[in-house]
Amino acid sequence: MASSSPLLTPPTSKPSPSLTSLSARPAAAPSSFAAANAAPCCARAGIICRRELLAAAIFSPAAALLVLPPAPALASDDEEYVKETAEMINRLRSTISMDKTDPNVATAVAELREASNTWVAKYRREKALLGRASFRDIYSALNAVSGHYISFGPTAPIPTKRKARILEEVDTAEKALLRGR
Repeated sequence: MASSSPLLTPPTSKPSPSLTSLSARPAAAPSSFAAANAAPCCARAGIICRRELLAAAIFSPAAALLVLPPAPALASDDEEYVKETAEMINRLRSTISMDKTDPNVATAVAELREASNTWVAKYRREKALLGRASFRDIYSALNAVSGHYISFGPTAPIPTKRKARILEEVDTAEKALLRGR
């Protein structure tokens, strides 16, 4: 019934040789068919399959380099962190000390929020920095300022108590930064 159907197409692969023709061949000279079938199907197509890639990754000497954790922050990265954090502290102080009648307040707040988002995105992933007092305090101050401006708008003045706490956190962060913490 299936063979009489005109919609079926003939097989595109070569038919395998019969068992009698395989047993008659000498063992020293394997057939091209047997050699082709000895390699995995994806290797015959010129593609590396996951199994082969995994085996190469596990058993190669370079695999140890892939498994090792990333190196801690280097001295140049630390200098960059100190420089950018000091700039963030200065920008934070100048923005929250602006008078609410200043026409540049909204622009300064927008620039502070953009810079703080960039700073946080860059340094939040660094595990070596997460334990530092400077990072913790400046992150908290930036979060408080950003939260205030998101809730009340860029021209709303920061209340005196909140502003005093933010400035205290910034001072503590600056001292910790100077001590290398």
